[in-house]
Amino acid sequence: MWSSSRMGERFTRTSEWTLLINGPELIVHREGRKYKASLTDEEAVSATPGFFWSSVDFKTLDGKFILLDGIPNERAVAMTAAIKTAYSQFTAGEKKRSKLDEFDRLLAPLVSWRQIVVQDFENHKSNHRWIAEETLQGWDAVRPAVVGKDAERFSALLRDVEVAEYFSGKDQGTKYAVDLWKADLRPTVIKRNEEHFQAELIACKDFFNKVEKSPLTEEQVRSVVCFDNRVLTIASAGSGKTSTMVAKAAYALLRKFVSADKILLLAFNKDAAEELQQRVYDRLTPLGFPADAVVARTFHAFGLDVIGKATGRRPSLAAWLDNGKDIEHLADLIDDLKDKDSLFRTKWDLFRIVLSRDLPQFGKEEEDTEDRDRNTKKYGFRTLRNEVVKSHGERMIADWLFYNGVDYRYEQPYEHDTATESHRQYNPDFYYPDVDLYHEHFAFDHNGNPPPQFKGYMDGVKWKRGLHKQHKTALIETTSVQLRTGKAFAILEAELTKRGIVLDPNPERPAEGRKPIGHEDLVKVFRTFLTHAKSNRLTDADLRQRLHSQTVGNFVYRHELFLDIFVEVRKAWENSLADGRCIDFEDMLNLASDHMDAGRWQSPYTLVMVDEFQDASWARARLTRALVCKPGRFLFAVGDDWQSINRFAGSDISVMTKFEEWFGRAITVRLERTFRCPQSLCDVSSKFVLKNPSQISKKVHSLEAEHPPAVELFQVDDDEKLQDSIDKFLAGLHKKIVHGDVVPPKKGKKISVFILGRYKVDKKYIPDDWEKKYGAHLELKFSSVHGSKGLEADYVILPRVVSGYYSFPSTIEDDPVLQLAMPSEDTYAFGEERRLFYVALTRARRSATIFTVEGRMSPFVVELINDIKLEVQGIDGKKSKTVPCPKCGQGTLTKKTGPYSDFFGCTRFPRCDYKQKIQEKKKSVQMV
Repeated sequence: MWSSSRMGERFTRTSEWTLLINGPELIVHREGRKYKASLTDEEAVSATPGFFWSSVDFKTLDGKFILLDGIPNERAVAMTAAIKTAYSQFTAGEKKRSKLDEFDRLLAPLVSWRQIVVQDFENHKSNHRWIAEETLQGWDAVRPAVVGKDAERFSALLRDVEVAEYFSGKDQGTKYAVDLWKADLRPTVIKRNEEHFQAELIACKDFFNKVEKSPLTEEQVRSVVCFDNRVLTIASAGSGKTSTMVAKAAYALLRKFVSADKILLLAFNKDAAEELQQRVYDRLTPLGFPADAVVARTFHAFGLDVIGKATGRRPSLAAWLDNGKDIEHLADLIDDLKDKDSLFRTKWDLFRIVLSRDLPQFGKEEEDTEDRDRNTKKYGFRTLRNEVVKSHGERMIADWLFYNGVDYRYEQPYEHDTATESHRQYNPDFYYPDVDLYHEHFAFDHNGNPPPQFKGYMDGVKWKRGLHKQHKTALIETTSVQLRTGKAFAILEAELTKRGIVLDPNPERPAEGRKPIGHEDLVKVFRTFLTHAKSNRLTDADLRQRLHSQTVGNFVYRHELFLDIFVEVRKAWENSLADGRCIDFEDMLNLASDHMDAGRWQSPYTLVMVDEFQDASWARARLTRALVCKPGRFLFAVGDDWQSINRFAGSDISVMTKFEEWFGRAITVRLERTFRCPQSLCDVSSKFVLKNPSQISKKVHSLEAEHPPAVELFQVDDDEKLQDSIDKFLAGLHKKIVHGDVVPPKKGKKISVFILGRYKVDKKYIPDDWEKKYGAHLELKFSSVHGSKGLEADYVILPRVVSGYYSFPSTIEDDPVLQLAMPSEDTYAFGEERRLFYVALTRARRSATIFTVEGRMSPFVVELINDIKLEVQGIDGKKSKTVPCPKCGQGTLTKKTGPYSDFFGCTRFPRCDYKQKIQEKKKSVQMV
């Protein structure tokens, strides 16, 4: 406190006063009155020194000034200094209090949030629940001060020394709230869920051992316990996926996550749905769960229910859709179109006879030969008229000529002798004897250039043109690019017609060589295309746009013709549905999804499980997504993308391989142990299917007994010998059973054998009298590979794995035109066929046996020879002379005759020019 001095009062004639600092205030007492000023007001006190005494101006809170006098100069200086010091201390304290108050304000919601999270953790633990993605996202959604200025300010306060000292005195719960706020919760949740899994593994051990006939494996238990909102289970062939689905339903009921009537199981077909329903009843009923309330349906049956409940009127499904009758019905519609529209008939016949096969990329028309001429020993592509020509393009031209009744000679020697020391005798591609006309088909692109790898090709073209000019022989030319645009056919028609040849298109002309695609087979292609177009909601305009955006293939003319035909086919199909006042399967799925999206039907299901998810179409995916789009829903999808083989029925493998794009963030678990195949067969089949990099990787392992060899390969020199060779193989197997070298899996049971054909027609290779000769010990069944899905046998026989048209891999089923109707492209060559071959191999519990034909060995077989050193042998057990080409690895070596000596050459010649003299071969490499 300061005051005027007695001496100062007398000399300055001022009244007595005192000034003191009281917290944030300055208080003056004078003449019995009290005056206040703010310590924080810089103008509140100012002292003016005099000769001995200082005068002080005091500014009150209401802005008035009071003059204080009579304080010695030195005391006035001390007073103002003290006031400044007090001001600094006060403002510093105020700032600290403000910081701490602000910190407490920002900290409070973190503490509350932490309490929510901790309580949720405790609730999940006490209720034996997995912490799901939805819960984690919910925590993050309400996480306080996560973004914006508050977050930045709070981080800055945490770095302040005074705040840090203050925070150090807080309780542990408050400190943990800050740590939680800073942390990414996902690793914490993952760690906690793993602890939960380990705890459930112990707590529910008895349940997991009894819920199915055999105790669940640890990976099956993980799939069951993992109760996230989106779970994708990648199941290996024979890994017990059905057991896992049934166990998950039981586990959900055991832990009371859902009631039985809130569980829905969706299956791909009726048989699978019925099996699931029966398995649920058989396994859940003894455990005391209300199994009858659990619903197992096909997608289609479920879709019908949804439409009926949403509209009050259950639609009628077209009667001709069941049991493959849809193909018959579509065939009838197409026949009707052919009868009524001659232009449609012409397009259909042209496509079926001539254009049913696609063309490879430019420069690759001579690759992957499919057949061999027995007389010339040349490899190439067999025409309808039975020649073997050297390229896909030449075959298409030859087939067009055959279809139109044009007489031609393929590679007939030129009428003039041209053989010299640098050129062999000239053999033009085609010669038309009726009009004395030659025809060369050149491998030229849009710019008139050959493929870069065709060294010296232009020199040959100039030489050929020069010969015709020199000898004045008539020559017409077509090119690869003209064939792809359809211009080549227009050129041929114009040139042949103006020379007097009358074209006579006849689809019924008997073909001595390669048979054209069957009418029913082409109908199946259009049915597959229709299924995808409707499932993916692609209009005719959409399909045209996809074609001209060059997203699919390079044979524009063929694909345009296909779409021309398809537009009329689809119109007839839709008219047929309208006339019958019914819908098809794709309508059913799309309409059901629309009703759910529009809120016209509310799903009562909490847990939705989908079987065979690799077979899901886009329409099925949309329906599934609509079922689980609301909070608190759980999707459990089980499948094996390696076994996605139902593209013909609308399946799109991308639904599984891009699961999170469809359904959001998911947990992926794997069932990698198989209870079917031995490890050796797992290794072979896995390596084979994983050549396609788009397949989801997994490591299949097995504890099943080995029965070598895992894969065996027999080769015959003619198709007609396949049945006899298979008979001999069965005889050998039967003999081993009789002698006890091969033991049935169970006493009193027969050894089971599947003969799995790529086509149903392969059934003809089953020996007619097998039952009489081997039936006492063998149980033999035939199935197409598609039909064998989900089945198994001790031994599997693949009776005809060859290249060509009705081959394995099939060029019909792998037609690139199908990509026009599919939203995502499986760009790997023969991707679907590769998966189908994998399915065939993995039906075997012991061993798979492959039969092929010399000179027409499937590229899949060549691949196995290269990759696993599979031996080629005759049915007599002798090793074959066939070996993979050491240069390209895709063809096989065959004996050829040259101008100077015999040699071994690649079957892919001229794409692969590998040669080796027989003498050198004998010395250096033993043929196997």
